Amino acid sequence: MAFQSSVNPAQLTQLGQVNGAGDKRATYLKLFSGEMFKGFQNNTIARDLVMKRVLKNGKSMQFIYTGRTTAEYHTPGNSILGDTNGAPPVAEKTITIDDLLISSAFVYELDEVLSHYDLRSEISRKIGFALAEKYDRLIFRAIAKGSRVASAIQQLTQADGTTVVSMEEPGGTQVQVGSGSGTEADAFDAGKLTAAFFEAAAAMDEKGVSQDGRVGVLNPRQYYSLIQEVGNNGLINRDEQGTGLQSGKGVVEIAGIKIYKSMNIPFLGRYGTKYGGTTGKVDPGNTGDFVNPAIEDGGSDGGGAAGQNNNYGEANAFDTQCGLIFQREAAACVEAIAPQVQVTSGDVSVIYQGDVILGRLAMGADFLNPAACVGLHVTNTAPTAFGSTYPANNSAA
Repeated sequence: MAFQSSVNPAQLTQLGQVNGAGDKRATYLKLFSGEMFKGFQNNTIARDLVMKRVLKNGKSMQFIYTGRTTAEYHTPGNSILGDTNGAPPVAEKTITIDDLLISSAFVYELDEVLSHYDLRSEISRKIGFALAEKYDRLIFRAIAKGSRVASAIQQLTQADGTTVVSMEEPGGTQVQVGSGSGTEADAFDAGKLTAAFFEAAAAMDEKGVSQDGRVGVLNPRQYYSLIQEVGNNGLINRDEQGTGLQSGKGVVEIAGIKIYKSMNIPFLGRYGTKYGGTTGKVDPGNTGDFVNPAIEDGGSDGGGAAGQNNNYGEANAFDTQCGLIFQREAAACVEAIAPQVQVTSGDVSVIYQGDVILGRLAMGADFLNPAACVGLHVTNTAPTAFGSTYPANNSAA
């Protein structure tokens, strides 16, 4: 048999084609899409700790808050036409979708050819990280907002002075870490943090908040301060040892509250951590620009910042915030477009000799039940409320 000097292209196995036909790279992009979503999931915790709803064919989603009712004795001969207090009262909360959130990169085709590593896979992870970081930050700020507002349902009176709703629902809770005037260093004190957790648990119990789904989120240094005390003060329950204990994924509990760590919570006017000042924590150096960032402004009481249709609070509203404790009903995130990827192709790729890789997400977040929100703060002056709350004229049903 004669030696064949060339290979017929039809004989080649085209791993990128679908059923051996069409675009030779058609299936390659699936790897990228999966990497992006994995990058998002591995770096977000808030999304799974609050209520999440998918929004279709609309710009906002309505949530109904139903208050409590009471029991009363029946008077013989009287008609039963509902309790005299008009309960249960009902309030409405609407969460609007913010503008499209994107993260993108342009990949030059020649760079891919010359690179010795999977360029797209690496870029995909970074895109996922960027979206997840923003997602968490907005949800945590919404919970902080909820910890500062009054009850969703308050007493209402008619013009003639008649009380329509006689039972006022509980609102948010703020707990100081430490006592007295306090300093920022109190935020890292394991004993004071433990006491704050027990106080938060008691407050939620007293406000009738379910014990199911209670979590606390601290910054890494706070978390590590706590686990170093495990077994010494007897106040922290532990289900695991070793690496599990240090993972920061909710295996450590105080008063039934699972503790997570995150670099995206509002912390003393910044995200995740703060160096210098009176914190007693020295900057480790060479941290780069992505660590210790100041909180960006989220709009005044009049509305959100550019692109935000929900109010996430002014930057200076978080100057003394140092942790969050909440239950699942504390907040909700609404998604119109789940984390996904888009990639250019065809003529566009030919013209630019490369592809634009885009990760996108459309979501909005806000608090729901303020009674399920607890904000930790230092100094003896609690943070003030910001942004809009529930409508002043709640309806009673």
